[in-house]
Amino acid sequence: MNNEPAIAVGLVENAPSVTIELLTEYSNAAGDNLAPGIYRCTAENGSIVISGNTTGNKTHILTGMAQQSRFRLQITIGIDFHWQQEKTYTFSGNLRLLASSDNTLTVINNLPLEEYILSVSCSEMSAASPEEFLKAHSIISRSWLFAQLVSRANTAVPAPGEAAPGEIIRWYDRQSHEHFDVCADDHCQRYQGTDMITTGEVAKAVEATRGMVLRYNGEPCDARFSKCCGGVTEDFRLAWSDTEYPYLVPVADTPDEHLPTPALSDESAARAFITSSPDAYCNCNDATILNRVLNNYDQSTGDFYRWQVRLTPEEIAGYLHKKLSLDIGRPLALEPVERGLSGRLKRLRIVGDKKAVTIGKELEIRRALSSSHLYSSAFVVDTEGP
Repeated sequence: MNNEPAIAVGLVENAPSVTIELLTEYSNAAGDNLAPGIYRCTAENGSIVISGNTTGNKTHILTGMAQQSRFRLQITIGIDFHWQQEKTYTFSGNLRLLASSDNTLTVINNLPLEEYILSVSCSEMSAASPEEFLKAHSIISRSWLFAQLVSRANTAVPAPGEAAPGEIIRWYDRQSHEHFDVCADDHCQRYQGTDMITTGEVAKAVEATRGMVLRYNGEPCDARFSKCCGGVTEDFRLAWSDTEYPYLVPVADTPDEHLPTPALSDESAARAFITSSPDAYCNCNDATILNRVLNNYDQSTGDFYRWQVRLTPEEIAGYLHKKLSLDIGRPLALEPVERGLSGRLKRLRIVGDKKAVTIGKELEIRRALSSSHLYSSAFVVDTEGP
């Protein structure tokens, strides 16, 4: 008996309309068949309208009639990141259309768990990656997914806000995904359908690890991951909630996992480390290796290990106003308040000629100082000019 669960993946949220190309035949709950073709979907007065025909329902499910049902849809990838772009991908499985009260649509893809993992493995990394890479990523992605499903079943994650007067401390998890299990983008895990499955090795790797998850104390590991750690990984609590996970702690990205001494939470040690380019697995400039393990849009970022950004006071003030609705006047200084053991900033004090504010955690700092986001909060600040 196949007890493989189905996963609900949010592909599009709050769109005024969507155009879906059915590549195989689908049917709806009323038993009507939709032939392969292009369908425009909108929401009107709480009901879903498909190519001019009102369904009369807030939720509309399309079930694939073929063994390998397929549809094509344009989605946004890299949302709010520097690689954000519109891409059209092919997906397998069933569709659920959800109309909101503001007459927008959410599109959800329901498919078996292992099919989801198959796509994630080569959406997050290239399908041409070495077999053991693909196996490891399959296990990690499956573990993260199970951890999110357990978390969603147990409790809702609160949206953190201002921590204290003069401080804005926020972190971003999956609390916004009310109608589906996971989203299709970097906020969760990249899920870009079947187009990314370009080699048979991916399917072999997923099948070889079918059902395998990492566990700690009997629970699935919340196995967060990144493509580059800058030389040292960080404690889970620096970026997300204050939950302690002993398996997500700082280690050096080298054969010897011991952390630098003194720890990079020390400001002078952080500066020395960040302004140098120490050896690490992710300090890789080999084009052959990068081309094999990274998808095309990830290779467009060449300075992923060490980088520089120059900002004017006017730009900083503009970002703070746009991102955080803050008016601190003319920015005068960016002062580190607290760093993790990897050197990443957890809290940063921004001083203006009107007032000062301390912001955190890691992603909030990155977003507050960029039109999209900084690559990392592991940075030091130098002031140029008067």
